[in-house]
Amino acid sequence: MFKILKYSFFDLIRSRWTYIYCGFYMLFTFSLLWLSSDLSKVVISLMNVVLLLCPLIATMFGVMYYYNSREFTELLLAQPVKRTSIFLGQYLGVAASLSASWAIGVGLPFIIYGVFGSAQAGNFLMLLLIGVVLSFVFSAIAFFIALKNENRIKGFGLAILAWLFFAVIYDGILLLSLSIFSEYPLEKFSLIASVLNPIDLSRILILLKLDISALMGFTGAVFRKFLGTGLGMAVSMIVLAMWVVLPILSIRMVAIRKDF
Repeated sequence: MFKILKYSFFDLIRSRWTYIYCGFYMLFTFSLLWLSSDLSKVVISLMNVVLLLCPLIATMFGVMYYYNSREFTELLLAQPVKRTSIFLGQYLGVAASLSASWAIGVGLPFIIYGVFGSAQAGNFLMLLLIGVVLSFVFSAIAFFIALKNENRIKGFGLAILAWLFFAVIYDGILLLSLSIFSEYPLEKFSLIASVLNPIDLSRILILLKLDISALMGFTGAVFRKFLGTGLGMAVSMIVLAMWVVLPILSIRMVAIRKDF
């Protein structure tokens, strides 16, 4: 699996789209740091971008890489190599290359501006970790969808729909539910519903780390009460880790049963 991971990683690292992806973050981060000397404001601005862009790019890259490497995959399947090693190696190569591009594109400007000598080092590391986790989560979801659907158009459509659901539709359904049932106690419901969405959970963790959960109003107070504690942060990180593990297990199950 490591050899396949290594091949996929360096194959994507040499892609011009990877350089464009990394360059966009680097240019955007340098621009924000040049416009504002307040690192916390820069982190908030980057948060609004990463919560939409990282999942979208990871979803598209994952689906595109799977379909474009079909011939190479069929060649590997003819060799004495485990199916799970092939697909998990390809997935990890995609996720690792996207995470490296994100980390370099955002991390280098912050390091140059001396983030580790300031009080915002913890906030920066949380933002960096969230971007990496979201890249792994949505790359896994994309690979799972592509494995389940041989038709490229259907695979791309479902992948975009999955991203759209977690990024936009889910929040709309949650807000509508809170509005309709506003007369009932919804603290636990809103907490559980937000935790079950990796993008929402990532947003909450960054806001709590920045200590600006008051901007979220009553809901922010609820999150602060639970997730602001050490236990709450630990549970939140475990849930994010599960969002990575479960799609990987799904990829493994589909790869074993799939007839190529």
